[in-house]
Amino acid sequence: MYEYSYGQDEQVTTQDVSPSLQLTKPQHLISLASSGVLVSVDVNLWSATKQDRSISNEITASKNADRSAGRYTKNLLADHSKHKAVMNYRQTIYNWIKRITYDWNGAQRYLPTAGLSKFMEEYNDHVLSFNTLLDEFEVAYDSIVSDMAFKQGTMFNRDDYPTKEAMRGKFRINLYVNDVPMNDYRCNVAQDLADDLFSTYSSQTERIIENIVTDQITRMKDVMESLSHCCGYDKLTEVDKHGEPKLKKRKIYDTTIEKAHELCESYKTFNLTNNAELEQARQKLASVLDGVTADNVRESDAVRDHVKRGVDEVLNKFGAFNCFQD
Repeated sequence: MYEYSYGQDEQVTTQDVSPSLQLTKPQHLISLASSGVLVSVDVNLWSATKQDRSISNEITASKNADRSAGRYTKNLLADHSKHKAVMNYRQTIYNWIKRITYDWNGAQRYLPTAGLSKFMEEYNDHVLSFNTLLDEFEVAYDSIVSDMAFKQGTMFNRDDYPTKEAMRGKFRINLYVNDVPMNDYRCNVAQDLADDLFSTYSSQTERIIENIVTDQITRMKDVMESLSHCCGYDKLTEVDKHGEPKLKKRKIYDTTIEKAHELCESYKTFNLTNNAELEQARQKLASVLDGVTADNVRESDAVRDHVKRGVDEVLNKFGAFNCFQD
């Protein structure tokens, strides 16, 4: 139900080209190429809608309007829950890939090599979940179509509905993985054109790198602020025997602890600009979370306070880092 499409680098060579006319890739893009791959996921669906010209003509005529003034689109399955579940899962997949990758160019996303194994594991889980929802919809399909004969009234046309096999074929998930291009650009062009191309090429790459680093910083700040909040307490309206407000522990989420560990591990090998401040923050956060699980924090006030103090200390340190200035 899914397929891989791996891109191959094209080897471009030009003999007898003057060194002054060679356009060479900036070194930082070679770093990008060796540190990750480009991925995209296409999810194809059957919308189960169809335009009906006869109904459109009937409606425009009843309103004394020109036939081209409106169109009527039939919702063939009347938003049946099993069909909607498959349709909505596409957004789940797109939200997932956006969360664990970085913007590159349109549908293509940049995935650090360090996260490739986890990406493939989670992708396969999403394919399984998608196919499970599709299987459930397929089993119920004939019954749903029969039910539409009543819900659609005189609008119902059995020819609007594909066979079960044809319907199934309209749903697909395709994963495409491509290398970041490694080849140098050698162009036998005028020097002015080579300079213009290099300038544009370099500035585009700088923007990509800046966006990735900014995204990394934002993700780390967000997870630490979430950790700090969760490890804190809420003051209740009730008071203790000393007249002080009673405190209630905030809920600790497994996903928050897991995400913090994942960022520390990922950033250990994926720091494109070798940003010293980002690495220091990563090391300090990793030290605070060493051996810490969500269960530890829930069960031990000492661990909760340790994580709270440690994370707050790192956050305060962030305020002095140039790379974390807003």
